[in-house]
Amino acid sequence: MAKNADACGELETENARKTAASKIFDTARDLFYQRGVRAVGVDEIVCEAGVTKPSLYRAFKSKDDLVAACLRESGREGREAIELALANAGDDPRARLDALLCHYGDKINRPDFRGCLMSNVAVELPEPGHPGREVLQECKAEMREIFLGLTKALPVNDPEGLADGLILIIEGAIATCHVFGTQGPAHSMMATCNAVIEANLRR
Repeated sequence: MAKNADACGELETENARKTAASKIFDTARDLFYQRGVRAVGVDEIVCEAGVTKPSLYRAFKSKDDLVAACLRESGREGREAIELALANAGDDPRARLDALLCHYGDKINRPDFRGCLMSNVAVELPEPGHPGREVLQECKAEMREIFLGLTKALPVNDPEGLADGLILIIEGAIATCHVFGTQGPAHSMMATCNAVIEANLRR
């Protein structure tokens, strides 16, 4: 019985650690998105999560590692959402590109939209080698590859230029939301993207 009791105690401790790690992660991710990485400290994270500071450092080696973990999960979710949108669009190249643009348009129009977490953090973490910056650079590179794969399937002379142009429009629209909201310049994102695509198709 003593052995079983010890095993149960170890299991409860392990479950408690997993619960604390989950609370820390969810709280940090929300705070980072709402307030920014630099503005949110470890003390605030553990206070909001209702856990102790040692719990945070048992789950994550440092705040930098916690930031990287939050970005990695956001990137994974973003890829899944894009893959679903593209799968639902079928095989037609233009329909797939339109689906990707609509995906970003829908994100911008959400009531809780506060910009792109990756882009927001990129401004806050300019130093090379930061684990969070490495994650966001990988995610942005993947985004560019997805656009380039789609534009290469279209009958255009400069698929790379088209892909980069569309990314510039989308990133610009997202950035302007911080000042003008979704009904400012961002409201023209879809029309501008479509105009650029049509101009490239006519060349």
